[in-house]
Amino acid sequence: MRNLTMIMDYYELTMANGYFETGHKDTIAVFDMFYRKNPDEGGFVVSAGLHMLIDYVKNLHFTKEDIDYLRGRGMFSEGFLEYLKDFKFTGTIEAVPEGTIVYPNTPIVTVTAPVIEAQIMETTLLLCINFQSLIATKASRIVRAAGDSVIMEFGARRAQGPDAAVWGTRACYIGGVNVTATVEADLEFGIKAVGTMAHSWVEFFPSEYDSFKAYAEIYPDDCTLLIDTFDILKSGLPNAIRVAHEVLEPMGKRLKGIRIDSGDLAYFSKKIRKRLDEAGLQDCNIVVSNSVDEYLINSLNAQGAKIDSYGVGERMITSKSDPVFNGVYKLVAVKDGDKFIPKIKISENVEKITNPGKKKLWRIYSNETGYAVADLLTLGNEEVDTSKPYAYVDPTKPWKRSSFENVTAKPLQVTIFKDGEYVYEEPTLKEIQTFVKKQLAEEIWEEEQRFANPHIHYLDLSPKLYKVKDNLLAAVQVVGNME
Repeated sequence: MRNLTMIMDYYELTMANGYFETGHKDTIAVFDMFYRKNPDEGGFVVSAGLHMLIDYVKNLHFTKEDIDYLRGRGMFSEGFLEYLKDFKFTGTIEAVPEGTIVYPNTPIVTVTAPVIEAQIMETTLLLCINFQSLIATKASRIVRAAGDSVIMEFGARRAQGPDAAVWGTRACYIGGVNVTATVEADLEFGIKAVGTMAHSWVEFFPSEYDSFKAYAEIYPDDCTLLIDTFDILKSGLPNAIRVAHEVLEPMGKRLKGIRIDSGDLAYFSKKIRKRLDEAGLQDCNIVVSNSVDEYLINSLNAQGAKIDSYGVGERMITSKSDPVFNGVYKLVAVKDGDKFIPKIKISENVEKITNPGKKKLWRIYSNETGYAVADLLTLGNEEVDTSKPYAYVDPTKPWKRSSFENVTAKPLQVTIFKDGEYVYEEPTLKEIQTFVKKQLAEEIWEEEQRFANPHIHYLDLSPKLYKVKDNLLAAVQVVGNME
């Protein structure tokens, strides 16, 4: 388990030292991690990264070398540096379970802890959740576009560094991808690693046929041949068919697949399928790669392409079409005595105004369909009684009187750490992937799963929470007018 404590922005340290020097090291603060906009103009996000966050928090501490470095900067008091020697997380973390379908402005992670502890976590918490949620969401889109076709993760060589390759593969698995080309992801997470040959293998031998023959003899039970090194239809495909008949069939084996990595994928896949079928190789799969994403897959489907499996690399592991996830980490409350005093960030951009206070996140399900109709934020000590119509406030239309009827409300966050102790029973990676599939099949409207103009999933506020927010906004405006 690596110590990631020093992966932080420097201002977290200057603020932490400032809290210490002003006597606030034991003051409890509440921070929410949420995001503001779905990537790729999509309808939702598949949350991921909690596993990495848990490892980080468990190992959160400053080494002697870390403290020596900070002392050398000449900006931090000796009292603060002494405090860091025994530093560990002592607070509470609540989060949605990994794989939960989430929406803009809903708290994914909530940290309640002494303010220094909560502040120091900001950068690493965000990088854990932001990157992996982005990739899990992209993978989910690609898997949904592929339908019955298999998606394989091929992105390591185009990922932004080793960690992005391995943890990105894990996020792809959460999003629905079942196999990878990355061996370390198999070693660390048990995601099956697969692979056959590169163009270099074909080029290495005296002829394309010789390369195919050698591979088939070594791997007769799992033989997939790359046929686009020289000429797909005039060379690669005829040589693959020849090997299937002359090498594999006498051994009682079948050619498992052929792969192409270039050219007009729709055109070639249809030509290849016809030739394979004519050669009695109806069970031979067609595998394609080459800058594949959900948009290309939709186009290929519309063209009647005959593709059984996709190897997806750079466009999934980097979420190339929308590569930045806009998750943020904001202070929402500070404890004073027995009460949490709500805090709010106000901006000229309406979408950047935060929802204040220590809150509770609920998902509202229709009793008739079982599908989620909205999310709801309440104050932390509120309960939602759905035995009768429940009045709520739509923050985009606060004047409108609305209520939920014939619904069930379920809290979404669970406790991960309680007073510094790890109390969560983490599901397996397979269970997380299954959880995602179940939500998409049984709880999330098809209209929200559209790639273009998806239905908006609304986040509503309880009347009490809306009143707190409105009062804070009014108070700030009064101060501004007085100035």
